[in-house]
Amino acid sequence: MTTPAHDAELVRTATGRLLSATVKLESAEVAEPSQLPGWSRAHVLTHLARNADALVNVLAGKPMYASAEAREADIEEGARRSLDELVDDVRVSSSRLESAFASLGDEDWNRTVTLRNGVTDLASALPFRRWIEIELHHVDLGIGYTLEDLPGTFVDRELTNMARRFSGHPDIPVALELRAEDGRTWRTGAEQAGPEGPLVVAGSSVALVGWLTGRTGGSGLSARGSLPELPAL
Repeated sequence: MTTPAHDAELVRTATGRLLSATVKLESAEVAEPSQLPGWSRAHVLTHLARNADALVNVLAGKPMYASAEAREADIEEGARRSLDELVDDVRVSSSRLESAFASLGDEDWNRTVTLRNGVTDLASALPFRRWIEIELHHVDLGIGYTLEDLPGTFVDRELTNMARRFSGHPDIPVALELRAEDGRTWRTGAEQAGPEGPLVVAGSSVALVGWLTGRTGGSGLSARGSLPELPAL
């Protein structure tokens, strides 16, 4: 079993890896498109910095963001900055979050906190949520870190997380059985399967995570029919 303190250490390591890769960019490269539609690499880095601040807010019992509009405006404004400013922002904001995690005791981790759109979770889930942000957005930067580079432990946990997230989702009309190459399976999508049973989607754990998180269209996966369109994250 993992602990939130251990997850916080994984976040620190992943953040260091991202920062080490980002500082090697040429200044002009930060303004180039990322792998997220409509966002440059500067947008992605600004989002990561503001997400760290937002999680600090959550732990302090404050709203995650002032508003959806303010969140978007902060990202747009921040994306105009230089590479050095962006990297420093991610480093400093991540350090603030690391300190916030380090200050929590056992009772604090067991508190229920409120995220965006009224979503609630335990404080103990926040380090893993941040780890997801760091790993996937590192891939989104398009600077050589790919889905295949994701740590195996992260891939396994994120696959389970996404299967749980989409279980019973009203926007997924079919029952799905996710089948990894090692034989592990997860059920997700519609609760009731049709007469032919759930749609089996098979492939590597990495390919499954890429599809479930919207990073691929399903490359490397096989199914007896077309893959359903998944809800945006």
